[in-house]
Amino acid sequence: MPLDESTTAERADPGSPDDWLRYARSDLNLSREKSEGVLSETLCFHAQQAAEKAIKAVLLAEERSFPYTHDLQQLLERLPDKVTVPSSVQEAVELTKYAVLSRYPADLAPVDDEEHRRAVQWAEATVAWAEKHVDAVKERDDDG
Repeated sequence: MPLDESTTAERADPGSPDDWLRYARSDLNLSREKSEGVLSETLCFHAQQAAEKAIKAVLLAEERSFPYTHDLQQLLERLPDKVTVPSSVQEAVELTKYAVLSRYPADLAPVDDEEHRRAVQWAEATVAWAEKHVDAVKERDDDG
């Protein structure tokens, strides 16, 4: 699959959109696993990772490269204009703060249950959108 040459920080073989969606689903499942001894901040990190990997799956399906970044807005901006991004996915850019800050003590205010719930909803919306989009691209490619 040819990728555009607009970034220098890309993998030689980035994998397939399906590979990225598989990892996105795994992170999404982990983001929901609230249990004793597991910090909500860690769960929100996995919500961010799910959204990030889902967006990267769409970029690959659209034959777009992507830089090494956790910034969801930056990734969304790399999508071609023809790709419709629903508001629920646009809102998911709020997850970016969990990519790094949630992994270390004192970098992020404690995450309450409502914030965790919202993070999971954004991740779910992003993964669902990406799955639908990747499937549509496959159908388009099969027809064309």
